Amino acid sequence: MLPTLSETALSIAISQLGVHEQGGNNRGPEVDQYLAAVGLAPGYSWCASFVHWCFKQAAAQLGLVNPCPKTAGAVRMWTLTEPICRRVLPVSGAIYVLDHGAGKGHAGIVEQVGGDGTLIEISGNTNAAGSREGNAVARHTGASPDKIHGGRLLGYLLLDLAAQGPSALPAA
Repeated sequence: MLPTLSETALSIAISQLGVHEQGGNNRGPEVDQYLAAVGLAPGYSWCASFVHWCFKQAAAQLGLVNPCPKTAGAVRMWTLTEPICRRVLPVSGAIYVLDHGAGKGHAGIVEQVGGDGTLIEISGNTNAAGSREGNAVARHTGASPDKIHGGRLLGYLLLDLAAQGPSALPAA
């Protein structure tokens, strides 16, 4: 059985663990690639760009159209994603989106949900303490993304259905 888009994006995110900014704030060879994937030059916050880049790479590997919105804004990613993809509960490979107010947010990818509800996630532009303005791709464990990074959890985006194309989406 072929891996899903979300499984493939998660594998790509895992492969990026340990990437750090280099040569300045929100800069570095990999960070520049994440930002370029959404059409931005170096120097911008990059958590949502990292998520988009992971799904862009995954879609290319699987021969699919990337359903992850091309945006560097986490909250904008939430609003641009098909409502059918929105979830309340986390699953492996889902994108989580946090709202920090004033147009600021944070996004990452759920790696695993434990039987006790503990969540493991991977995100960019963070650090070991869970800042949403850090300098690395890192893994965190906690009760939920908002408990790790602060902010208000908007929910989870599971893009596998949207990746199958418009014909797979239910009629509105």
